[in-house]
Parts: sequence; C-alpha cells; structure tokens
Amino acid sequence: MRRAIELAAIAQEAGDVPIGAVLVCGDLVIETKNEKEARPDPTAHAEMLAIHEAARRTGAWRLSEATLYVTKEPCVMCAGAIVAARLARVVYGARDPKGGADGGAFDYLRSPKTNHRLAVESGVLEAETAEQLQSFFRRKRAKPQEGIAETTL
Repeated sequence: MRRAIELAAIAQEAGDVPIGAVLVCGDLVIETKNEKEARPDPTAHAEMLAIHEAARRTGAWRLSEATLYVTKEPCVMCAGAIVAARLARVVYGARDPKGGADGGAFDYLRSPKTNHRLAVESGVLEAETAEQLQSFFRRKRAKPQEGIAETTL
C-alpha cells in the first residue's frame, strides 16, 4: 500500500486525482496510477490500467491469483473489471461514500449476485490515503477553474 500511495502522489503531480494501484500476480508486479487527465481517458483509473496491463503481460484475462492494492475504494466501473478479471483479493485504503463499490455508495464487490467471490480488505492506511485525497480536493476547490470566471462559480 505504501507504494500505491507513492504512485498516487505522482498522479497528483501530473494533475490527476491521487489514486495509485499495485497489482501482484505471482512474480508479476504492475504499478499504475490514475491517468484520466494525462491520457485523456475517462476509463484510465489506476485499477483499470493495472488489470489491463496484467492481462496483457500474462496473456490471460483470468487473474485469479492476483491481489490488487489501491489507495481508494474502487468505483463501480473498476469493481466490475475486478470481478470480470476474477481477482483473488482487493486491498484498499480510503472509503468513497460518493462512488465506492464496496459499501461506499454501492455494494458490488461483495454482492452475492455477481459470478465471482473475492476477498476484500478495507481501511489499510486509511487515514493517510484519505488525507491524500482530501488535500487534493481542498486545493482544487481553492483555485478558480481555468477558463471560468470566478463570479460564475
């Protein structure tokens, strides 16, 4: 999780939301960060990039031996990819009450209705990962958005 936090800081420096992920599958270690702004691509979440790269490098879409470490509770899109890829385990830091898919806003990762069950561990280094996200958004809200007059905000 510490490495995922470092990757999140790199994402933040690049102007992306600070979310980092590390996917471990046997000897394979994939390190990714949010790149929605950098690409630009709305699906370029750290989790999606890690799953895509792991599948590419292993030559298999089933990643049933993999553990994904991510700094924030996965969203519905990422949770869908996690289940579809048959990951064994997800470990994350900060909860996301507005968009998380492990009980934050939705209950997808642990839903008995999905076709795959996985282990989920939440709250790992939660204070640190939550502060990383909260400070990013505090700074973002404090600055006027480019191209928009302050009076229209």
